[in-house]
Amino acid sequence: MIISLLFIPQYFRGEMYTAYQLIERRFGRALYSLTAGLFLLTRAAAEGVRVFAVSIVVAIAIGTGEVASIAIITALTMIYTFEGGMAAVIWTDVVQMAIYVGGTLVGFFTILHAVPGGWAAVHALADAAGRFRVFDFSPALHTTYTFWAGIIGGTFLTTASHGTDQLMVQRLLSARSELQSKAALLASGVAVLFQFTLFLVVGVMLFVFYGGVHPAGSSDRIFPTFIVQHMPHGISGLLIAAILAAAMSNLSAALNSLSSTSIVDFYLRRNPGTSESRRVAVSRLATILWAMVLFGLALLSRRGGRVVEVGLSIASVAYGALLGVFLLGVLTRRANQRGAMVGMACGLAAEIYLWTATRVPWTWYVVIGTAVTFVVGYMASAKEKDFLSG
Repeated sequence: MIISLLFIPQYFRGEMYTAYQLIERRFGRALYSLTAGLFLLTRAAAEGVRVFAVSIVVAIAIGTGEVASIAIITALTMIYTFEGGMAAVIWTDVVQMAIYVGGTLVGFFTILHAVPGGWAAVHALADAAGRFRVFDFSPALHTTYTFWAGIIGGTFLTTASHGTDQLMVQRLLSARSELQSKAALLASGVAVLFQFTLFLVVGVMLFVFYGGVHPAGSSDRIFPTFIVQHMPHGISGLLIAAILAAAMSNLSAALNSLSSTSIVDFYLRRNPGTSESRRVAVSRLATILWAMVLFGLALLSRRGGRVVEVGLSIASVAYGALLGVFLLGVLTRRANQRGAMVGMACGLAAEIYLWTATRVPWTWYVVIGTAVTFVVGYMASAKEKDFLSG
């Protein structure tokens, strides 16, 4: 709702292709290049982790090694993103959503049938182990998942990821009108609530099925291991396709957003007279180059922790600084480019410090980074104006 009120109206004022053109219009080219560059670095790092995550599924399903699996998923996704651009990303997203939600529903009933006693047994065992505890109202800042981290941290994280990240903004900008963009974004909240509830319940059921023991030594490998070892071949194939669809959907959007930001926000700035055919060719080359970068980053990600949390942590390190700058531009008239850049530098430094030197969980990074960026940026802008007027 915050994005619909604050950001979408700004994005539909004039012809825009990336989120960072809004920053240029409000502040200037220097901050515009800084925010676009920060997006490229952090999005690539986070997507490298996601490529590794889906390679785990490929490795278990078809028996390839990690490197070969990473290469397969990167190449397949690159091909249709390369050929189809944003249209291919959106329409394959539609098909892939149907596959992975439908496949997960099949998995739900399959696991339910495999657990002796059915849902009654799942509920009794999971409830006794505390797996159905939805809300944790403890005020502990060092606990990753609490009610407060969800409400406060989740609000800031979602506002940043859906309002300032080109991965999502490119989808909003593809709508036919501002009203359609708002309706799609608000409807996605309902869909995501259903999806997350389904995935979490499947996770609880797997916990009961395996008796609380990780059969594959890693929580990232539990679901694909169950699919391959305990499900009929036809259904297991559907579920593997469902997991691949979910991952490829996000990866294709990432490749497209990285490519479009590179071209629109950097290449065309230096080569404004480039012909349309040349733009398409350079855009495809950028897609290939970014696919190679993600392949390399996925190889480096093999030494990290749980892939979902690692990916979100990396993205959150930059989101606070980005959201703080966007809020400075949308909510204030006093903020200027130099002050916003100072605020952004301080916000990013604060988030890196939280990530590397404290026990503060990633769910609070965006809140703290946004606050530091906004406050410092506003104060620095005010001081500069007072100095010039004095």
